[in-house]
Amino acid sequence: MKVIQTALPGAVVIEPQVFGDARGFFYESYNQAKYHAAGISSSFVQSNVSRSSKGVLRGLHYQWPNPQGKLVSVLEGEVYDVAVDIRRGSPTFGQWAAVMLSADNHRHFWIPEGFAHGFCVLSDHATFSYQCTALYDAKADASVCWNDAAIGIDWPISAPQLSDKDLKAPLLADVPVERLPLFAE
Repeated sequence: MKVIQTALPGAVVIEPQVFGDARGFFYESYNQAKYHAAGISSSFVQSNVSRSSKGVLRGLHYQWPNPQGKLVSVLEGEVYDVAVDIRRGSPTFGQWAAVMLSADNHRHFWIPEGFAHGFCVLSDHATFSYQCTALYDAKADASVCWNDAAIGIDWPISAPQLSDKDLKAPLLADVPVERLPLFAE
Protein backbone atom coordinates (compact mmCIF):
# COMPACT_ATOMS: atom_id res chain seq x y z
CA MET A 1 0.00 0.00 0.00
CA LYS A 2 1.06 3.57 -0.62
CA VAL A 3 0.54 6.29 2.03
CA ILE A 4 0.25 9.90 0.85
CA GLN A 5 0.52 12.71 3.42
CA THR A 6 -1.93 15.60 2.95
CA ALA A 7 -1.33 19.22 3.96
CA LEU A 8 -2.79 18.31 7.38
CA PRO A 9 -0.39 16.27 9.54
CA GLY A 10 -2.02 12.96 10.39
CA ALA A 11 -4.66 13.07 7.66
CA VAL A 12 -3.42 10.65 5.01
CA VAL A 13 -4.59 9.01 1.80
CA ILE A 14 -4.03 5.29 1.50
CA GLU A 15 -3.77 3.64 -1.90
CA PRO A 16 -4.05 -0.13 -1.49
CA GLN A 17 -2.31 -2.53 -3.83
CA VAL A 18 -5.02 -3.76 -6.19
CA PHE A 19 -4.76 -7.15 -7.86
CA GLY A 20 -6.94 -7.39 -10.94
CA ASP A 21 -7.58 -9.63 -13.89
CA ALA A 22 -10.42 -10.48 -16.27
CA ARG A 23 -12.52 -11.74 -13.33
CA GLY A 24 -12.37 -8.48 -11.38
CA PHE A 25 -10.10 -7.28 -8.56
CA PHE A 26 -9.01 -7.84 -4.98
CA TYR A 27 -7.41 -5.57 -2.39
CA GLU A 28 -7.02 -5.42 1.36
CA SER A 29 -9.30 -2.66 2.60
CA TYR A 30 -7.64 -2.84 6.00
CA ASN A 31 -4.61 -4.64 7.40
CA GLN A 32 -3.84 -3.75 11.01
CA ALA A 33 -0.09 -4.41 10.80
CA LYS A 34 0.32 -2.33 7.63
CA TYR A 35 -1.78 0.53 8.97
CA HIS A 36 0.12 0.53 12.27
CA ALA A 37 3.40 0.67 10.31
CA ALA A 38 1.97 3.70 8.46
CA GLY A 39 1.25 5.47 11.77
CA ILE A 40 -2.47 4.67 12.00
CA SER A 41 -2.67 2.65 15.18
CA SER A 42 -6.32 3.20 16.01
CA SER A 43 -8.78 0.39 16.53
CA PHE A 44 -12.18 0.50 14.87
CA VAL A 45 -15.32 -0.10 16.93
CA GLN A 46 -18.08 0.91 14.51
CA SER A 47 -18.59 0.50 10.78
CA ASN A 48 -21.13 2.56 8.79
CA VAL A 49 -22.29 2.67 5.19
CA SER A 50 -24.28 5.49 3.59
CA ARG A 51 -25.71 5.97 0.12
CA SER A 52 -26.29 9.40 -1.35
CA SER A 53 -27.37 10.90 -4.67
CA LYS A 54 -25.45 13.31 -6.90
CA GLY A 55 -25.19 16.77 -5.37
CA VAL A 56 -25.65 15.65 -1.75
CA LEU A 57 -23.18 17.16 0.68
CA ARG A 58 -22.78 15.63 4.15
CA GLY A 59 -20.78 17.55 6.72
CA LEU A 60 -18.77 19.02 8.20
CA HIS A 61 -19.32 16.62 11.13
CA TYR A 62 -17.33 15.74 14.25
CA GLN A 63 -17.81 14.53 17.82
CA TRP A 64 -16.56 16.29 20.95
CA PRO A 65 -16.00 15.06 23.52
CA ASN A 66 -15.55 11.41 22.56
CA PRO A 67 -13.96 12.16 19.17
CA GLN A 68 -14.05 9.73 16.26
CA GLY A 69 -11.23 8.98 13.87
CA LYS A 70 -12.58 7.79 10.53
CA LEU A 71 -11.15 5.62 7.79
CA VAL A 72 -13.40 6.34 4.81
CA SER A 73 -13.70 4.94 1.31
CA VAL A 74 -16.17 4.69 -1.55
CA LEU A 75 -17.63 1.35 -2.56
CA GLU A 76 -19.66 2.69 -5.49
CA GLY A 77 -19.48 6.06 -7.27
CA GLU A 78 -17.26 9.09 -6.60
CA VAL A 79 -17.04 11.72 -3.87
CA TYR A 80 -14.97 14.77 -3.01
CA ASP A 81 -13.93 14.12 0.59
CA VAL A 82 -12.74 16.81 3.02
CA ALA A 83 -11.06 16.91 6.44
CA VAL A 84 -10.77 20.14 8.45
CA ASP A 85 -8.48 20.55 11.46
CA ILE A 86 -10.65 22.01 14.24
CA ARG A 87 -8.35 21.25 17.19
CA ARG A 88 -7.86 24.27 19.46
CA GLY A 89 -4.19 25.29 19.48
CA SER A 90 -3.23 23.28 16.40
CA PRO A 91 -0.81 24.99 13.98
CA THR A 92 -3.16 23.93 11.15
CA PHE A 93 -6.42 24.97 12.89
CA GLY A 94 -9.11 25.83 10.32
CA GLN A 95 -7.13 24.39 7.41
CA TRP A 96 -8.51 21.66 5.17
CA ALA A 97 -7.40 18.87 2.86
CA ALA A 98 -9.44 17.10 0.21
CA VAL A 99 -9.18 13.95 -1.86
CA MET A 100 -11.23 12.33 -4.60
CA LEU A 101 -12.43 8.92 -3.48
CA SER A 102 -14.05 6.52 -5.89
CA ALA A 103 -14.86 2.89 -6.45
CA ASP A 104 -12.38 3.04 -9.34
CA ASN A 105 -9.36 4.47 -7.47
CA HIS A 106 -9.93 2.36 -4.30
CA ARG A 107 -8.40 5.10 -2.14
CA HIS A 108 -9.02 5.38 1.59
CA PHE A 109 -8.78 8.60 3.58
CA TRP A 110 -7.75 8.59 7.25
CA ILE A 111 -9.31 11.47 9.20
CA PRO A 112 -7.84 11.58 12.73
CA GLU A 113 -9.73 12.40 15.91
CA GLY A 114 -10.24 16.15 16.26
CA PHE A 115 -10.98 16.81 12.60
CA ALA A 116 -14.33 17.68 11.02
CA HIS A 117 -15.30 15.59 8.01
CA GLY A 118 -17.56 16.05 5.01
CA PHE A 119 -18.05 14.91 1.45
CA CYS A 120 -20.09 15.70 -1.63
CA VAL A 121 -21.26 13.20 -4.23
CA LEU A 122 -20.11 13.76 -7.81
CA SER A 123 -21.47 10.59 -9.45
CA ASP A 124 -25.15 9.70 -9.94
CA HIS A 125 -24.94 8.09 -6.48
CA ALA A 126 -22.26 6.92 -4.09
CA THR A 127 -22.02 4.23 -1.45
CA PHE A 128 -19.68 5.44 1.27
CA SER A 129 -17.96 3.37 3.97
CA TYR A 130 -16.78 4.65 7.37
CA GLN A 131 -14.67 2.74 9.91
CA CYS A 132 -14.84 4.67 13.20
CA THR A 133 -12.60 4.64 16.29
CA ALA A 134 -15.43 5.55 18.70
CA LEU A 135 -19.10 4.72 18.81
CA TYR A 136 -21.57 7.35 17.65
CA ASP A 137 -22.48 9.59 20.59
CA ALA A 138 -25.56 11.75 19.96
CA LYS A 139 -24.65 14.07 22.87
CA ALA A 140 -21.19 14.70 21.35
CA ASP A 141 -22.45 15.06 17.76
CA ALA A 142 -21.51 18.45 16.29
CA SER A 143 -20.93 20.19 12.99
CA VAL A 144 -19.39 23.20 11.30
CA CYS A 145 -20.88 25.11 8.38
CA TRP A 146 -19.89 23.42 5.10
CA ASN A 147 -19.25 26.74 3.31
CA ASP A 148 -17.63 28.75 6.11
CA ALA A 149 -15.64 31.42 4.23
CA ALA A 150 -12.99 31.46 6.97
CA ILE A 151 -12.20 27.81 6.14
CA GLY A 152 -12.57 28.37 2.38
CA ILE A 153 -13.16 24.84 1.11
CA ASP A 154 -13.15 24.72 -2.68
CA TRP A 155 -16.17 22.43 -3.08
CA PRO A 156 -16.77 21.22 -6.67
CA ILE A 157 -20.52 21.93 -6.35
CA SER A 158 -22.16 25.27 -5.60
CA ALA A 159 -25.73 24.38 -4.57
CA PRO A 160 -25.62 21.06 -2.69
CA GLN A 161 -28.50 19.14 -1.18
CA LEU A 162 -28.12 19.47 2.60
CA SER A 163 -29.80 18.05 5.69
CA ASP A 164 -31.49 20.39 8.16
CA LYS A 165 -28.61 19.73 10.56
CA ASP A 166 -26.05 20.83 7.96
CA LEU A 167 -28.11 23.87 6.95
CA LYS A 168 -28.06 25.05 10.59
CA ALA A 169 -24.40 24.27 11.33
CA PRO A 170 -22.50 27.20 12.89
CA LEU A 171 -19.45 28.92 11.48
CA LEU A 172 -16.23 27.68 13.05
CA ALA A 173 -15.74 31.05 14.79
CA ASP A 174 -19.19 30.67 16.41
CA VAL A 175 -18.57 27.20 17.89
CA PRO A 176 -18.12 27.57 21.67
CA VAL A 177 -14.48 26.90 22.52
CA GLU A 178 -15.41 24.05 24.89
CA ARG A 179 -17.11 22.28 21.94
CA LEU A 180 -13.84 22.11 19.96
CA PRO A 181 -11.27 19.31 20.34
CA LEU A 182 -7.96 20.06 22.03
CA PHE A 183 -4.69 19.80 20.15
CA ALA A 184 -2.30 17.35 21.78
CA GLU A 185 1.14 16.84 20.32
